[in-house]
Amino acid sequence: MVNLTIDGKQISASENTTIMEAARQNGIPIPKLCYLKGINEIAACRVCVVEIEGKDKLITSCNNMVEEGMIIYTNSPKVRRNRRTTVELILSQHNCECVTCIRSGNCSLQRVANDLNIIHIPFKMEIEKQPWSKEFPLIRDSSKCIKCMRCIQVCDKVQSLSIWDVEGTGSRTTINVAGYKKIEEAACSLCGQCITHCPTGALTERDETEKVWNAIADPEKIVVVQIAPAVRAAWGEELGLSREEATVGKIIDVWRRLGADYVFDTSFSADLTIMEEGTEFLQRFTSGELKDRPMFTSCCPGWIRFIKSQYPHLVKYLSSAKSPQQMFGAVMKTYFAEKLGVSPEKIYTVSVMPCVAKKSEREMDLYHGEYVGHDVDAVVTTRELLRMIRAAHIEPSTLMDQESDRPMQEGTGAGVIFGATGGVMEAALRTAYYLLKGENPPADAFQAVRSTGFNEHQGVQEAVFQVDDVTVRTAAVSGLGNARALIDKIERGEAQYDFVEVMACPGGCVGGGGQPIHDGEELAFERGKNLYYLDKNADIRYSHENQDVQKLYEEYFEKPNSHKSHMLLHTEHMKNK
Repeated sequence: MVNLTIDGKQISASENTTIMEAARQNGIPIPKLCYLKGINEIAACRVCVVEIEGKDKLITSCNNMVEEGMIIYTNSPKVRRNRRTTVELILSQHNCECVTCIRSGNCSLQRVANDLNIIHIPFKMEIEKQPWSKEFPLIRDSSKCIKCMRCIQVCDKVQSLSIWDVEGTGSRTTINVAGYKKIEEAACSLCGQCITHCPTGALTERDETEKVWNAIADPEKIVVVQIAPAVRAAWGEELGLSREEATVGKIIDVWRRLGADYVFDTSFSADLTIMEEGTEFLQRFTSGELKDRPMFTSCCPGWIRFIKSQYPHLVKYLSSAKSPQQMFGAVMKTYFAEKLGVSPEKIYTVSVMPCVAKKSEREMDLYHGEYVGHDVDAVVTTRELLRMIRAAHIEPSTLMDQESDRPMQEGTGAGVIFGATGGVMEAALRTAYYLLKGENPPADAFQAVRSTGFNEHQGVQEAVFQVDDVTVRTAAVSGLGNARALIDKIERGEAQYDFVEVMACPGGCVGGGGQPIHDGEELAFERGKNLYYLDKNADIRYSHENQDVQKLYEEYFEKPNSHKSHMLLHTEHMKNK
């Protein structure tokens, strides 16, 4: 242990602890903009400077370690003057029109400037403005970029894609797409981790709320909404609702107040996905097709974009099953439209997702009968849902639990855990066991695929399951850097699996790029615990016991992997699409 004094308080800290961390552990916050523990510790912003007694120069607290006998001042006059000038200089190159910024009220730069009582900027304003396609699901506003390098580091170190890079020198230093490419030309997975780790509004998702408002106002449209499992684990965070209060039933109430005609829970189509994907896995596994390479899950569009750009020769090993979002959209435009006695063109399908890549996935074509269009018409993230709640002046405390509509009302615990890493695998194994044995396994028999912490387990969970004389080797991985490392092991022959689940975002969909942003906090695994709690307390925990799914097969699809199922619920993954 090292003994030191911070702001007159005598403390002890472990060796190799940064000054910032030692101060934080003792209730002394030090302002910061660029710092992300373990990811971005390069002192790019210099907002976190502190004064050390006996030294003339201020030092950055995020990457300097505590030393025995140090006397540190985090808020001396010298520190305040320097910090204020630094932030004023940053603001002189920043679009300060906060009232029209999506991150207003949740912006680290805004908070630091407010705390320093900066009410005017004494330097000449020089705002950079780079062109950017407003059609791409990920939007970058260069006028709000503070060159903190977080996006570069997250994309490099966590997701291994290196989409962003530094351009220029000196005062003209900026961030742009690497290789002087347009974003549409880059191998971006649209995971959105750069968005959730950006401290300002420089990176956002393409907003589709106006499209949805217009559809709700259109008397010719029947607006049908689906709500993804991971959304319920996070939507209440900005509204002051506890995890117990922020139920999916209240999100259903929100959408009915907003004017949606029908509201469903995507856990229904997660169960449907398990029936299709689980059956497909058993067929491919028992036929010997998976001797050399595993079958990979296909429900994460960020992962699909990744494998197509990084490992195109492995695309044929993806499950052909569409994601739960796309399956639900297809069912709405066919089965549900027929139930209502209307043409598919009248149905306007809206997905509420924790994900930015879903905005790209919705472009997938749907051909059925005479209908040519898309499974899903609009995708709003959890953050966009919250903006719509505020725009409609809905008081969260007045929301009441409501049931989703029929005939696709029922969902199971297996469907809910889709939102956490390992959840798809666990749900699929529960049903695969039933299909093999004709009886249910204990509901928690496959919890070895669950992850309990990104850093602790490096985002990979491996497990081997024995069912009579059948051995199934599985792996569940989250985070694209971890996915790359796992695939490289498979390619080198150092690991062999039968079934692999991949989620692009660390922790799975609960940590998705469309979830609420809490700067410097990683909440994916806390949110995941909520989904497992809901599963544990669910009335039904097996996808194959979902009676509404069973009825859908009886009335429409006949059986999993039938010809009609393949026409509507599966897709052919093209390497370049």
